Amino acid sequence: MNLKIPAGDFRAYLFDCDGTIADSMPLHYKAWTKALAEYGATYDEDLFYAWGGKPVRKIIADLNEMQGLSMPVDVLAAQKETLYHAQLPELKAIPDVLEVIEETYGQVPFAVVSGSRRASVVGSLTALGLLDKFQVMVCAEDYKHGKPSPEGFLLAASKLGVAPEHCLVFEDTDLGIQAATAAGMQSVLVAEPVRENCGTGANAGT
Repeated sequence: MNLKIPAGDFRAYLFDCDGTIADSMPLHYKAWTKALAEYGATYDEDLFYAWGGKPVRKIIADLNEMQGLSMPVDVLAAQKETLYHAQLPELKAIPDVLEVIEETYGQVPFAVVSGSRRASVVGSLTALGLLDKFQVMVCAEDYKHGKPSPEGFLLAASKLGVAPEHCLVFEDTDLGIQAATAAGMQSVLVAEPVRENCGTGANAGT
């Protein structure tokens, strides 16, 4: 197994979706760019990756504030998701995480904890043939405070009936790792795939 799993009595694995299970971040960025263009808004690619794990509606609200705009949050969020779903046939899994899922499925329960809304997560996991692997799904509409708040991870642990200290989190962003730590969970940082124009992301580690 390429990812280094830390030592511990882990009774559940909690996975972020975008950028962790699914190599979906480039597709999400294309969808954002196209959706925002209608409103004359910009979304720098480095900022997009820095905000990984932030809920869609929070991103729109923050962009409105930063750029002095009044983009309709619900309408734009729906437009962006439609554009993302149109690209799902191109979606691939992150190989190292897919390896973990395939090798440990059935040994411990799995949950997804995502800053994306349920329809987006279901679409991604369905496209990858992985939806039935996950017993619990916690998405943006299920909690009030996004990562780095631990709320999503704690909710997933509660739904699985597993104490936080016995959960292992797989994440690709600093916000996600901070959220896992705040939840009292150990974590594995998944290496970001090489971006076409921006070099490599973080190295894999714990």
